[in-house]
Amino acid sequence: MNVLIVYAHPEPQSFNGALKDLAVSELTTLGHQVKVSDLYAMNFKAVADCDDFVRLQNEDFLKYAVEQKHAVKTNGFSKDIQEEQEKLLWADFVIFQFPLWWYSVPAILKGWFDRVFAPGFIYSRDMRYDTGGLKGRKAMLTTTTGSPKHAYTPYGMDGDIYEKILYHINHGMLYFSGMESVEPFIAWTPSHDENDRKRYLEEYKERLYHLSEVPSIPYHPTSHYDEDHQLKMEYRKEK
Repeated sequence: MNVLIVYAHPEPQSFNGALKDLAVSELTTLGHQVKVSDLYAMNFKAVADCDDFVRLQNEDFLKYAVEQKHAVKTNGFSKDIQEEQEKLLWADFVIFQFPLWWYSVPAILKGWFDRVFAPGFIYSRDMRYDTGGLKGRKAMLTTTTGSPKHAYTPYGMDGDIYEKILYHINHGMLYFSGMESVEPFIAWTPSHDENDRKRYLEEYKERLYHLSEVPSIPYHPTSHYDEDHQLKMEYRKEK
């Protein structure tokens, strides 16, 4: 299996770095092909602007999404974007490794999504979710938190991490692109205890060993929605 790890943490010696290194080591040992996009080490540009294109379709007014569509058709992306898109096409499985900052991904990773997940490449009117451009691939979030697990429950102070906090990533980015989102791996407050860090590394090793067996998050396909983008009545759960 071809595995791409998109890694976003500024400190190589961090626990996120340890999880990334473990993934590279274990997956390689298991016979998988592994590539890593270390966004901080690459000094990956997070800001979307006109420099993202070899040539502009309209040099007088930047309409970013329009220029992205044009670049898809003309092979006109900047080199850094093109390389990341090629990695995605190569991959069977994508791991996103990052610390949870302000209930989301670090800015450099958000910029990666903004610039790499281009319309025409990832999505269009008729190409999204279960028909998205990256259909046939799986994706998993591996993240760390600053608050304890019980703070992220449905009634916790920080909100349900699965249904609220990570939903916009798993559903709005990964599933939207066509990838099949699988259950995330979460290390809760790893900075607080050395024994916890050791346990998480062992748990992650086990997860990596069974990577292809990680359950998918059940999202509705586009056929379950009507022309107003509303879930059809027959697919709604009784309350």
